[in-house]
Amino acid sequence: MNQTNHKRTIFVGLFVIVGILFLLAGILMIGDIHETFKKKMKVTALFDDVSGLQVGNNIWFSGVKIGIVNKLLFYSKSKVAVTMKIDIKSQQYIRKDALVKIGTDGLIGNKILVIYGGTSSSNEVNEGDTLGVEKTFSSDDMINMLQENNKNVLRITNDFKTLSQNLVDGKGSIGKLLQDEAIYNNLNASTHSLQLATAKAQTLMNTLNDFSVGLNKKGSFANDLVNDTIVFNSLQLSAKELQAITTKANALVTNLNSASTNPNSSIGVLLHDEVSGNHLKETLKNLEAATFKLDEDLEAAQHNFLLRGFFKKKAKANKTSN
Repeated sequence: MNQTNHKRTIFVGLFVIVGILFLLAGILMIGDIHETFKKKMKVTALFDDVSGLQVGNNIWFSGVKIGIVNKLLFYSKSKVAVTMKIDIKSQQYIRKDALVKIGTDGLIGNKILVIYGGTSSSNEVNEGDTLGVEKTFSSDDMINMLQENNKNVLRITNDFKTLSQNLVDGKGSIGKLLQDEAIYNNLNASTHSLQLATAKAQTLMNTLNDFSVGLNKKGSFANDLVNDTIVFNSLQLSAKELQAITTKANALVTNLNSASTNPNSSIGVLLHDEVSGNHLKETLKNLEAATFKLDEDLEAAQHNFLLRGFFKKKAKANKTSN
C-alpha cells in the first residue's frame, strides 16, 4: 500500500512538472519573452513629444521587429530620452545617420518606433549612440492645422462673397464690364479692330511669303539680283557710273553758279550787265531782220528770168535723187 502511494506521488509530481514546462513554453511563445534572452544593444533618441509611447512598445526597421522601448526619461526641460534595446544582429544594417519616428501599429493600435533611412557612406550604429528624430504630426497638431485651414477657408469664402457682391453691384473694372453695355460695346469694337488688324497682318505675311517664293524662283529678275553675281556687278558698275555722272553734273552746276555770280564772265555779263543785254537783243533783232530780207532776196532771185533756169534744174535734180 505504501509502495502504491509512493508511485502515485511520483506520477503526480512528474505530471505537474511537465505541465509547468508546457505552461512556461506557452508563455514564452505567446508573450515573446524569449526575446529577453537575445543579446541586445542600447541606442537613444531624443523626442519633443512621445505621443503616448510606452515602455515595451516595439521597434521596427524595414518592416521587421528588431527591439523594444526600454526606458522613457525626461531630458533637459522639454525633451524625453527614449532608450531602445535593439537586437545586436540588426546593428550592421542601421547607420549612424538613420532617423527615428513614432508610428502606430495599425489604424488604432499601439505606438511603435520606426527606424529608417541612413546612407551606406555612414558607419553602423554602436552601443550608446543617439539617433536623429523626425518630427511627426500628432493628433493635436492635425486638429490645430485643420482649425487653421478652416479659418483660412472662411476668410476666402468671405472674400468671394464680397467680390461677387461687388460684381453684382457693378463695382470695380470687372463689375463695370459686366454691367455697363457701353464698355462692352467698346471692347467688342476693339476686338473686331484687332481681328481686322490680324487679317491684314496675315495678308501681309502671305504677300511676303509670295515675294520670298519669287526670290527663290530661278530665272526671275529678283532671283538673278539676289543670286547672280554678274547682274549684281553690272548694277554696281552702273551705280558707280551714275554716281560719277552725278558728281560731274554737280560740278557743272557749281561752275555755272560761280560764273553767273561773276560779273566779268560771259554768263555774268548777260545776267548782270543791262547794256550788254540790250545790245544782244538789238543784235538778235537785226539778225532776224537780215534773215527775213535774205529770204525775200532769194525769192526774187528765183523769179528772175536770168536765174529761173538754174533753180528749175536744181529742183528737178532734187526730185530725181529722192
